[in-house]
Amino acid sequence: MARKPESGFTLMEVLIAMAITAFVSMIAYSSLSTVMTGVERTRESSDRIYELERAWMIISRDLRQFVDRPVRDEFGEPEPALTGGELSRFTLSFTRTGWHNPGGYPRSNLQRINYRLEDDGLWRDSYPVLDRAADTEPQSALLLEGVEEFQLTFLGVLEQLQIQTGSSALDTTDWVENWVVDTSTPGAQRPPPVALEITLRLEDWGEMRRLYALPPH
Repeated sequence: MARKPESGFTLMEVLIAMAITAFVSMIAYSSLSTVMTGVERTRESSDRIYELERAWMIISRDLRQFVDRPVRDEFGEPEPALTGGELSRFTLSFTRTGWHNPGGYPRSNLQRINYRLEDDGLWRDSYPVLDRAADTEPQSALLLEGVEEFQLTFLGVLEQLQIQTGSSALDTTDWVENWVVDTSTPGAQRPPPVALEITLRLEDWGEMRRLYALPPH
């Protein structure tokens, strides 16, 4: 009895099958890579949004708790309850209340806060005492990275408040850029402003602004 010849794939059929497999694998990998890249970008965007919202939340909380309490710096010099701007030692420095004390330590519930820009990062300093000594060190925390500019403008009195023409938005173009004491006048003091505007310029999201009305003082 004659045996039937064994059937198999020709070399051409094997090459075609390998080419189809490689093509399908390439499409699958490309699709998976696109999906993974999209997921990573979404995660990075979500993380950035969280960082931004957290930074604004902390700033808003501090300013809502502002209190008109001047302090003395580590050199024994008086500091107003609030000072800020490019001519100030810190871009924004003020006293706030509401400093929680869960441990029941014998200290005030008032706290001195600084906000400053350093190495493209927005930093928050907090001091353990109001009137500092020469060796008083702040506790510093990095709130936000990728910050190119950190600027403020201040409204002195409500009578200077103006509305933009043809709009319901506030006009802040005439607000002052620095809130500092005139050091040429001995013993000069400056009361806190009634409102301020904070401008952050981010390297990835551009310019962001927030307006804050300070508590009555």
